[in-house]
Amino acid sequence: MPELPEVETVRRGLSPALVGARFARVTLNRPDLRFPFPKNFSRRLEGRTVLELGRRAKYLTAALDSGETLIMHLGMSGRFDVRLPDGVTLSPGDFYLEGALGNAKHDHVVMAMGSGATITYNDVRRFGFMDLVPSATLQASKHFAAMGIEPLSEALDGAAIARLFRHRITPLKAALLDQRLIAGLGNIYVCEALHRAGLHPSLPAGALAKPDGTPTPKAKRLAKEIKAVLTEAVAAGGSTLRDYAQPDGARGAFQHGFRVYDSVGHACTAKGCTGRIARMVQSGRSTFYCEVCQVLPG
Repeated sequence: MPELPEVETVRRGLSPALVGARFARVTLNRPDLRFPFPKNFSRRLEGRTVLELGRRAKYLTAALDSGETLIMHLGMSGRFDVRLPDGVTLSPGDFYLEGALGNAKHDHVVMAMGSGATITYNDVRRFGFMDLVPSATLQASKHFAAMGIEPLSEALDGAAIARLFRHRITPLKAALLDQRLIAGLGNIYVCEALHRAGLHPSLPAGALAKPDGTPTPKAKRLAKEIKAVLTEAVAAGGSTLRDYAQPDGARGAFQHGFRVYDSVGHACTAKGCTGRIARMVQSGRSTFYCEVCQVLPG
């Protein structure tokens, strides 16, 4: 499933084709994705112009001149193809299943833009979805009302982590993946950030807050590393897992900078560390960490 850096790459790739463009015709090739499309979905889009294309956690948000916002979620295998007027086809932030590229039977939404470009949403597993909500109440919508803070925003710092995690005995990794606390973090980048911060994934989350609720040095370090790893991943165009690629067709490169993810048995890259990367399962998901420099306090 694409994580925040991959979705941000998709946003940047789609922006030139969407922002300022008008939906001339919207064709639905099925009545639903993960959920049914909103009532009169095509008619509510046709004739409307995209004012801005944003991102909230792992969701894309296209503000329309009608006063509504189009919400798009890629699910596990969703991807967009952009066919430009000159016939060139781009796949902004491709993240698809092996063999799915070019298979038209999975083209579920086709958006013909007034500019002459055509944007096609392809989704093999159909875990993605689209919705339309009033822009004025976007953050209070069912999609975002219970969502936590953005990890790349100024809201995330050591104090915020201490406040959110105080008194929590849940493992630190689980707390970081809780979208009600911090929105947009996924398994890959949480593993990477914890390693950079030198924190064990099973450390009780509340240990990052002092008794008075102020942040420990660990909380400040973790906030810094979360932002660093996400920023680096966005700059690299995300991570290529299952043929994820950038808008120009080049694959995201951040997987070449993985320090722990999917690296069992590899030597730890932390300065001065002699450990090796191990794997354990937490809540049914693989966690990668160093057994030497990410140890639980005794």
